[in-house]
Amino acid sequence: MSFTLKAGTLKAGAVMAGALLLTACAHGGDQASGGGSGFPFGKRNEHTVAAAPAGIGVNAFLWRASLDTLSFMPLASADPFGGVIITDWYANPEKPDERFKATVYILDTRLRADGVSVTVFKQVKDTVGGWTNAPVSGQTDVDVENAILTRARQLKLSTINVKG
Repeated sequence: MSFTLKAGTLKAGAVMAGALLLTACAHGGDQASGGGSGFPFGKRNEHTVAAAPAGIGVNAFLWRASLDTLSFMPLASADPFGGVIITDWYANPEKPDERFKATVYILDTRLRADGVSVTVFKQVKDTVGGWTNAPVSGQTDVDVENAILTRARQLKLSTINVKG
């Protein structure tokens, strides 16, 4: 698998994560005090009530699918209110000279193709044994997003089959 790192992705990801966390805190406080919808990405409606149960500020299927898809990587942090999942570095035992890290942003309370965004980072060992950033193919982010969406659809179908 080939990866490329986009210029400025780390800085943009950090800014977006901060914005999402601030949004989650602001809305989470409203919910705790009994006011507001508790949904950081808009008001509840007939589409989001079933998709985002109480306690999670994003689409539950996308959230669970993201955790399932990246379960092989160690988890650094997960914010179900802001919809941010950050993994720690993972090195494949077959290729210990490279490692990967991913950041997932759940952007909507609905199960939509544009409701998830993934950024993958790669580092390789240099000649002195230190880690340096390496390029990540742009297709990698899309492939992980597609894997998450596929898993989310499977999860949703399994709940429909149980109910019906």
